[in-house]
Amino acid sequence: MDGPHVSITVCVRNGAHWIEGCLESLLGQTYSSFEVLVVNDGSTDGAEEILAPYHDPDGVNGTPVRVHHQTPLGLSAGRQWAVEHATGEWVAITDIDVRPEPDWIANMVDQIAPVDEQERVVAVTGRTVFEQADDLVSRLRSVEIAAKYRARPRRTSLANGPCSMFHRASLMDVGGFDPTWYHAEDMEVSLRLIQAGGTIVYARDALVRHVPETGSGHFLAKRRRDARAHVRIVRHHPKRRRQGPGFDFLGSSTMILCLFPLWMAVIASGLPFLFGWYTGDLAVDRTALSHWEGQVLMISIAALLVHELLLWRGRLGVVNREVMRSTPHNKIVAMFGVRRLTFLWSMALWHGLLLGCLDALLGRNGHKR
Repeated sequence: MDGPHVSITVCVRNGAHWIEGCLESLLGQTYSSFEVLVVNDGSTDGAEEILAPYHDPDGVNGTPVRVHHQTPLGLSAGRQWAVEHATGEWVAITDIDVRPEPDWIANMVDQIAPVDEQERVVAVTGRTVFEQADDLVSRLRSVEIAAKYRARPRRTSLANGPCSMFHRASLMDVGGFDPTWYHAEDMEVSLRLIQAGGTIVYARDALVRHVPETGSGHFLAKRRRDARAHVRIVRHHPKRRRQGPGFDFLGSSTMILCLFPLWMAVIASGLPFLFGWYTGDLAVDRTALSHWEGQVLMISIAALLVHELLLWRGRLGVVNREVMRSTPHNKIVAMFGVRRLTFLWSMALWHGLLLGCLDALLGRNGHKR
């Protein structure tokens, strides 16, 4: 296939068990002109030994592969090294826990031509499919990501980290990847490229498959990082200054944020009633609660109803219903499991937002003072 030379970059830190699957998928691309740059970001799990046989900078065995080892400087630093040392006109980025389909690069290259005079395509982003394991977390994550992509327009505001390709010169013009950024480096460079007059295009057929995301601890830690980094994104790129399409990849996060305050409202409004009932001091006549106590109870019931409405309506409702449909057994357990997980998810988002605000106050993790 004729087209521009592409440099594919991937970083790894303590993901030795994913290296072979990812690199074999990259080396199996059907596109004819590409190289692979691998950054080992201070791994301590034997990744260096697994990567050693792949190092072939001159392409003696076919596709050129360069392996770079660095101290643990972070994903942004690793990607910036790869961008600076890439020989391709375009630089594709992916993650070590991802398996690109053979035509991933070819399908992104097919989309670099603008469709009108207003377009200057500086990035193309593909589609990530999260595979499922036999647990609630992986099913919820898989369904939620699929719902995000179903609603995605052709022109988008985010070149996602696992499955995107950037015009190298345009990326360098906006400063590339800043090593001080904490997470969300793909969103940061995407907004800078759009602000500079570029267009990011979504290529649905450029597909990569992500290994199942299992374990609630891992899932919640990633959502906390997302929220923490989002504070920096919104602070550096407030809505009044943003150009192009709005954020189209937030998914269920806005609704999830509401769940924790709702439960706090339920608990706060119900505590006086429960305390009075427990101590026997609750003022109850022969037929009904007092006016005040009735109002408190109604607030709790209303908050619970809103909570259920959020779980079953809108994007979150789509996720909830599809997770329930994909549960092969014991749907009652799954129903309570979803509520527990979404509540913890909401707590993780609020925790991340608070950490992000603290980062902003202290001018750390990429925040401008």
